[in-house]
Amino acid sequence: MVRDQLPDGLLGRRALIIGGAGALGGAIADAFRAEGAQVVLADYAATGDDADSVALDVRDAHQFVPAFQQATHLLDGPIEILVYSAGTIHRAPTVDLALAQWQEMLQIHLTGAFLACQQVIPAMVAAHWGRIILIGSNLGSKGMAEFPHYCAAKAGVLGLMKSLARELAPHNVLVNAIAPGPFESAMVRGLSASERAGNEAAMPIGRFGLAAEVAPTAVLLASEPGGNLYVGQTLGPNCGDVMA
Repeated sequence: MVRDQLPDGLLGRRALIIGGAGALGGAIADAFRAEGAQVVLADYAATGDDADSVALDVRDAHQFVPAFQQATHLLDGPIEILVYSAGTIHRAPTVDLALAQWQEMLQIHLTGAFLACQQVIPAMVAAHWGRIILIGSNLGSKGMAEFPHYCAAKAGVLGLMKSLARELAPHNVLVNAIAPGPFESAMVRGLSASERAGNEAAMPIGRFGLAAEVAPTAVLLASEPGGNLYVGQTLGPNCGDVMA
């Protein structure tokens, strides 16, 4: 293939970003649009009345089918790129963690990702092209005290990603993950001043990241030819917190 025949990044691609109202989901949406992609956001905070958003509470399995049908309608075609960025975080010692809190964390991060992937796989396989990007976390690899449910959910996301990557790669549907370190978001803003200072000091670059600094990794994985050789990989824009 000569240079003039190479695919043009994300131009014209149809993307759905779940958790699009969050800092990272919003930054990825902006980055995708800047590359010429059509983008629809799905989020529990969305009203579903906008031309580029659908309402989806990932804690409710019954909402996935109608939400994805609406997203496909808004995009005027099957979803080609799925980014699953829904998330929440909560701190509790293991002995104090309620079962309902454990189950909700896994539902939002892991079960929701599974249900979302189920919705897009058939059309991607039929088209022999697709990109699925699951948002993990550095804590899914390194762990952290008093976040057992969050760490377990994010580790599960990476396991799900690897299984899907092996299953779908023969169909040219490439599945990967991004495992960010701490970046400026509502979650980080909930830290006390001393916690923040300590965590920032532990970063090799001496600071937290920005969502806009994570988003280009999603552009790379979603694009063609940029993402063509990434299969079952976890990319870590994590300020050097985890070095693999």
